[in-house]
Amino acid sequence: MTDFPTYKNVTIEAGERTAIVRFDRRGSLNAFNQETILELTDVARRFQEDTKTQAVVLTGAPNAFSAGIDLKDADTWAELDDDVALRNRFYRGVRLCQAWEDMPQITIAAMERLSVGAGCAIALACDWRVLGRTAYLYVPEVKIGLNLQWGALPRLITLVGPARAKRITLLCEKMGADQALDWGLIDEIADDGKTVDKALDLAEQAAAMPAATTRLVKEAVNATANALHKTAAYADADQSALTRTFNEGIAAREQFLTKG
Repeated sequence: MTDFPTYKNVTIEAGERTAIVRFDRRGSLNAFNQETILELTDVARRFQEDTKTQAVVLTGAPNAFSAGIDLKDADTWAELDDDVALRNRFYRGVRLCQAWEDMPQITIAAMERLSVGAGCAIALACDWRVLGRTAYLYVPEVKIGLNLQWGALPRLITLVGPARAKRITLLCEKMGADQALDWGLIDEIADDGKTVDKALDLAEQAAAMPAATTRLVKEAVNATANALHKTAAYADADQSALTRTFNEGIAAREQFLTKG
């Protein structure tokens, strides 16, 4: 098992062949701030050198997998004089999801209550997804004048096809567990409060397989299914830097922050 530093918002529970990574800000419906993004990226990169752990469950807070990016996080919106540093900050979410997708272990997202925006993006970067029975998925970016980034759009299209991807992103409809399973966005439904248990069951099954072969096959599937993903999403953070300046988007976000 890889040695991990002490993080502020992330904990790692290691088993013999599996691990649970939990991110929990203990507030703000577990929305991503910049600190959490950087911590989870570091975790994923450290797992890439771990030859003992064969499956990893990623979960959030008990009351919310994640409410998405924290629009009230000052570090997310602060202006920077350095253009390179500004672009680097915009691409943190992209690097986070790519790091989780590139992990050699089988990764399973266990989502309770709600998974919104960026929460959906990191779950899509995992191999499998488990959703609570009364939980929902929600991608409201267009509603608040932003594009879906973090490399999530091509992953979404690969799972559900272009028409359904347009409906999910453009109509901003909340999607319950049954519909998410029917559309192929998730792989299992679990009773509320039991998503980690269901995900661990899948993790143990995966970890029981020959490890080297499992890693090889995962890499082969990703290389085939995701071949054009970077081409489709290489500039999504630059697009986000543009869409955040649109007048209608600014007004929509101000209304959201005022009324919720």
